[in-house]
Amino acid sequence: MAVAETVGLDPIMAFGLVGVVGVGAQWLAWRLRLPAIVIMLAAGLIVGPATGLLNPGLEFGDLLGPLIALAVAVILFEGGFTLDLHRLGDAKSGVARLVFIGAPLGWLLSTLALVYGAGLGWEAASVFGGIMVVTGPTVIAPLLRTAKLSRRPARLLQWEAIVNDPIGALAAVLAFEVVVTLRSNLSMGEAIWHLVLGIVFAAVAGGIVGYAIAWTFRRGRVPEFMKVPVLFATLLATYAVTNSMLHESGLLAVTVMGLVIGNADLPSYEELRRFKEHATVLLVSGVFILLAANIQVDQLAALDWHAALFVVLVVMVARPLTVFISLIGSGLARNERILIALTGPRGVVLVAVAGLFGQRLVDLGVADGARIGPLAFVLVLVTVIVHGFTLAPLARKLGLANTDKPGLLIVGGSRFTTALAEVLMKAEVPVLITDPNHAHLIRPRAAGVKTFYGDILGESAEDSLELMAYTTLLAATDNDAYNTLVATDLAPELGRDKVWQVPRVKDERERHALPTQLGGRRFGAGRTLEGWEDLLAQGWVFRTTRLTEEYGLVEWREKRPDAAPVLVVSAKGDLRFVTDPESMKAETGTRIFSLLPAKALEEETVKRSKAAEKPSGQPGPAAPIP
Repeated sequence: MAVAETVGLDPIMAFGLVGVVGVGAQWLAWRLRLPAIVIMLAAGLIVGPATGLLNPGLEFGDLLGPLIALAVAVILFEGGFTLDLHRLGDAKSGVARLVFIGAPLGWLLSTLALVYGAGLGWEAASVFGGIMVVTGPTVIAPLLRTAKLSRRPARLLQWEAIVNDPIGALAAVLAFEVVVTLRSNLSMGEAIWHLVLGIVFAAVAGGIVGYAIAWTFRRGRVPEFMKVPVLFATLLATYAVTNSMLHESGLLAVTVMGLVIGNADLPSYEELRRFKEHATVLLVSGVFILLAANIQVDQLAALDWHAALFVVLVVMVARPLTVFISLIGSGLARNERILIALTGPRGVVLVAVAGLFGQRLVDLGVADGARIGPLAFVLVLVTVIVHGFTLAPLARKLGLANTDKPGLLIVGGSRFTTALAEVLMKAEVPVLITDPNHAHLIRPRAAGVKTFYGDILGESAEDSLELMAYTTLLAATDNDAYNTLVATDLAPELGRDKVWQVPRVKDERERHALPTQLGGRRFGAGRTLEGWEDLLAQGWVFRTTRLTEEYGLVEWREKRPDAAPVLVVSAKGDLRFVTDPESMKAETGTRIFSLLPAKALEEETVKRSKAAEKPSGQPGPAAPIP
């Protein structure tokens, strides 16, 4: 790899470059449907050692370490904040085993892999082995969305990654303090006392601060517009104070703080969650670009076959052994254990913490510390690529993946939604109808449609439904306010372009108009649920038409001028409701789901009968596929 001459940037320009490259890499990964960390790694190497455009050590100097440390603290706080203990469900036992048994066992096996595979000394291997307990929640989440795993193995992998993030950092702290002790004049007893004191203080401090924040927020002692700033400032202060007691113990403190706040059932939870998600995306992008750009080419060039052996031992030996031993007697099915054992991608926290401790080991006189950073990058790169491309096929092979076909989640049982669900089922499109009113589900159940009785926004829905199987949502209850609530709440999760609702009765009245950020997208040229129900009562029936080269959209409009198109499914399976029939676009292979009046159906039947009566060799007019 050719290396360009390093040119120092102005710090402000460097910050701007890091932001643009980091966020741009995440956006590109989303467009290409690739793991974001791979694109960020490549981008960081390009702007760093490959071109010399960015040299973090030169531009930021002594501030680089503290910047990365603070960013990692926020990322770990996000992990604790996300860990809602009420939502673990049937994965709780497996998560506990992977944490209390798997973390120490993984630490031991990873250390052995580093010593006998990578050739590291015991000091550097024990520190890096602790860090390797981390499996990367920022990487696991997008992989799970892509693979569409069944609920229990998906939760197990997700929560294992979240909980083990701070545990891995703490393990590295323990090992590092032992190394410091062995190289200092402190007695082992004194070192252990300081270590235990720092850990207890960090955990207690994090818990107290978290409880205090939850108490003040719940009682309105902080105004809404200041909750996020207060939370962020308190987070940084908590990290700084506890970290002064024991190096990196602040990571444990902020994780405990996030765990307490996340389980406090605060009314403002959603606003806080969305902020920390946005902040985490920015920080993950920035940290990874900085770390990748700071890698030295000679360090990467120094990696040899030992690095490859190390990765193989971790992926094929250490991870499977850790999972299989930890989950003995857990009650998990064999295929679930196999999937979890063969899935362990590492992410940005591993690289960030490894970079911090690698440099500190070097400063302490441990020469092998310089190899920790490059080995971390190699491990992250290989595991993300391997699991990114194998998780979905492996899950399907083991019968633990939902269908690849995009599905429709319908909120509201009625004659219209049941008829739509029936025609989608015939077209092999996954569909589910939910409703908090049991009586509204009688019709869809009688029609054989998959249903869920309960509130789609409640915890029971998250615990009982495989929501990853449904990419599009339609809110179509007889309550316009509830439809708007559902669409508004789920839009950030599914994407606003994937959330639809039937037009409100008073949508066209200026006095009752809602802001654009509330509710879902409307369809059907303003026809309300009552309007659709009236069409069905008049004898209108759903029909499906697949467009071909010979029978395209123009021909469909000519043959069915009275049709009321409701939904189109592209050749790739993407679902889109029809907002305006006049401007509707559809390509070859698209299926159009529309309502036809009884008169049009009678005319179609007559035409087909006449076409069937024609002599052989005289084909009738092209007819749409029913």
